[in-house]
Amino acid sequence: MDGPIRSVAIVGGGTAGWMSAAALAHALPRGCVVTLIESDEIGTVGVGEATIPPIRLFNDTLGIDEAEFLRETKGSFKLGIEFVGWGGVDDRYFHPFGTHGKPFDLAPVHQHWLAARSQGCTIPLDELSMAWGAARRHRFARPLADPRSVGSTFDYAYHFDAGLYAAFLRRYAEARGVVRLEGRVAGVGLDGETGHVSAVTLADGRRVGADFFVDCSGFRGLLIEGALHAGYEDWTQWLPCDRAVAVPCARAGPLIPYTRSTARAAGWQWRIPLQHRTGNGYVYASAHLSDDEAATTLLAELDGAALAEPRLLRFTTGRRRRFWQGNVVAIGLASGFMEPLESTSIHLVQAGIAKLLALFPTRACAPSLVEEYNRIAIGETERIRDFLILHYHLNQRPEPLWRACAAMAVPDTLRLKIEEFRRTGRHLARDMDLFGLASWVAVHVGQGNLPVGGDPLVGYQADPAASRLFVERLAQAIARAGQGMPGHEAQLAALMN
Repeated sequence: MDGPIRSVAIVGGGTAGWMSAAALAHALPRGCVVTLIESDEIGTVGVGEATIPPIRLFNDTLGIDEAEFLRETKGSFKLGIEFVGWGGVDDRYFHPFGTHGKPFDLAPVHQHWLAARSQGCTIPLDELSMAWGAARRHRFARPLADPRSVGSTFDYAYHFDAGLYAAFLRRYAEARGVVRLEGRVAGVGLDGETGHVSAVTLADGRRVGADFFVDCSGFRGLLIEGALHAGYEDWTQWLPCDRAVAVPCARAGPLIPYTRSTARAAGWQWRIPLQHRTGNGYVYASAHLSDDEAATTLLAELDGAALAEPRLLRFTTGRRRRFWQGNVVAIGLASGFMEPLESTSIHLVQAGIAKLLALFPTRACAPSLVEEYNRIAIGETERIRDFLILHYHLNQRPEPLWRACAAMAVPDTLRLKIEEFRRTGRHLARDMDLFGLASWVAVHVGQGNLPVGGDPLVGYQADPAASRLFVERLAQAIARAGQGMPGHEAQLAALMN
């Protein structure tokens, strides 16, 4: 039987569940009952505390006030990610939110930077990023509206406490009619004719039926995998880390407006600064490091005193073969796992919700809609996968894990990008690339994949001396603009007061 969807059940809470609930409550204010089922007995992963700029669109769409959001989640601003030790052991570079400067002709700024290097210019590429111009000085201001100013060339996101964000969105959703049921799902009923999920049964015997289900049950995938057997595509051949240990610590030093990712012998360590604490974790390959060794390494590298016992997470990087099957769509960890190297976990929740709303079905769940959702979702995750692999593949570290990653065969979609950048410095964009030119260029250059040539177009537009002058002036303008911004912590405090 077809007709409008009158009821949606979300299985699982946490960030994914409550983001889904809040978005559905906002999008479906009448005619549809939204229920969220979660159990206090089941913990959430809750280590995703760093985001990328599209999170601002999600909050804005829901009408969330930025100052209130930052107060309630103990958040801070984020201008990008500093990568330490990812090329060689002592290398550093910055992945900025925004662009590298403003082009003065048709060629990207990094092409003029390459031409300037041929003239002896030693200015690092990072110095041509307004995001780094502010971040390195621990400063922050919102981007300017004037497109002629370098102050308009950056973007920003947030660091926040994921547990507090879920609680914030729970209040938002419940105020708009979402019903929360406490309980653990013990069984799943299927319609004998359609194969759709008809209801879930809770451990206490309650039966919860719905027209449509959102699976936010985490790695278990109770509906998408446990009941519908969607299948899983394993990507550990390219992304070999399969565990993480996480621990918060007391804040120490300034509240910096960026995430730091530090390569270690068997993986990498994250550092995420919040108002009330610092989030830390070590993502590693269990084939190269024991759990105890990982915890010991992480605890030894903390900036401040540990505030909890280290928490161990096991995962398999990859994706569901089908993100939407029948009348079930998987959101968050139920749909797959991408390690948090580029802070994409919460974004993938947001992207899944956005696609669901754009293709929101009737009760029949037309196969054409389902296939379109899966096509887009697969493309999005594979493009992110390639970007993460790039970090592992372009390294010059000596440890066995890193040597294996440098020598591995990468997907053809990524191999072509690496080869073309090495040849001409050009970026071959693909459909559904989440990360743009500046992101890819930052990793290529920062990890030593320097082009042997340049874009032929540059030679027609400016000689190398003109490119060098442009680069020098741009770096000076960014330094002045960065120095003129208020301090990050002071700006944050002023906004919340």
